Amino acid sequence: MEFIHSIIDFALHIDQHLVGLVKGYEGWIYLILFLIIFCETGLVITPFLPGDSLLFTLGAMAAVPAYGLDLILLMGLLCAAAILGDSFNYYTGTKIGDRVYLRDFWFLRRKHIDQTQVFYEKYGGRTIIYARFIPIIRTFAPFVAGIGKMNYSRFLTYNITGAIVWIAFFMVVGYMFGNIPAVKNNFTLIILGITALSVSPPIIAVIKNKVGQKKGSH
Repeated sequence: MEFIHSIIDFALHIDQHLVGLVKGYEGWIYLILFLIIFCETGLVITPFLPGDSLLFTLGAMAAVPAYGLDLILLMGLLCAAAILGDSFNYYTGTKIGDRVYLRDFWFLRRKHIDQTQVFYEKYGGRTIIYARFIPIIRTFAPFVAGIGKMNYSRFLTYNITGAIVWIAFFMVVGYMFGNIPAVKNNFTLIILGITALSVSPPIIAVIKNKVGQKKGSH
């Protein structure tokens, strides 16, 4: 329970926690951030790690010289982390996906895989790009692509495109608007808003899918 509370607190006050990390670890912060993005995109057991809000906050911090963060270096490193993470997740799906899909685990729920498959049915391979902007789906999309044995060259094209667009969008928006007084004074609300907008597409897709199934059964 304490772990869950810590995760929620970190997500809601991510700006404060990142300031502490940057001051405490200095140059090592780049490696820490690389690992966070790699794990959030590459390991099906860590979909709870921050993504969109983390990138937005880093963009805002990079605009403040006192923090000493290089925006271009950060974007390059985190793009690499996201690409490598998705590729590792895809590989994991090709090797163990069929076996783990047959049962529920505490770290891997079939409903999350099913939600991702709904997106694949609607968007095909473009799901890899769209999923970058959706928590949980972002983590499971490459895993499901691996289970389905998507052609890797095709997967890698979507993977690279999605990573660059995702990282650049949130970090540039954070860099441009994150330090506006109205945003800084309501940072927690902004983070909640980003999270709510991010998680709404899969919820809507699942609801539409269930409604469609019910209509089809009549």
